[in-house]
Amino acid sequence: MPEPVEMTGGCACGRVRFSARIADSDAYLCHCRMCQRATGSVSIAFKSIKRADVDWVSGPDWYESSPIARRPYCRECGTSLGFAFNEGSDSLDLTVAAFDDPSDFVPRHHFGAESIHRAWLNTDGLPEHRTEEHKPLVDRWVKATGKLPD
Repeated sequence: MPEPVEMTGGCACGRVRFSARIADSDAYLCHCRMCQRATGSVSIAFKSIKRADVDWVSGPDWYESSPIARRPYCRECGTSLGFAFNEGSDSLDLTVAAFDDPSDFVPRHHFGAESIHRAWLNTDGLPEHRTEEHKPLVDRWVKATGKLPD
């Protein structure tokens, strides 16, 4: 991404939406215990950008995740949308998966390396199963929505 591009994103249910000016494809994985607990995952992929480059089209809810930081999320569907220090930083991190098309982002480093769960870093060689090949899930989605999940 040589020139800044406008990218959109939001939560799973669509209540929270944002538009962000993105200058490059750099992203990172955070493995710190605060992020692990906040997301319920072994790590989370973040894109760090200037706060001024994010426009909340329909704003998120925020919660204080520690004495030094807060996190945007959707109170309706629970989607974790990012991380921001309470003060002293003009940047914030948005979750890579919250972008409508996260395919251009590339992980450039790990943060919180003291809490990395190494077994989860390289999963090459594990069996891979496609969503559309799992008939019970497909049947449930089609019955509930009339189509396959996005």
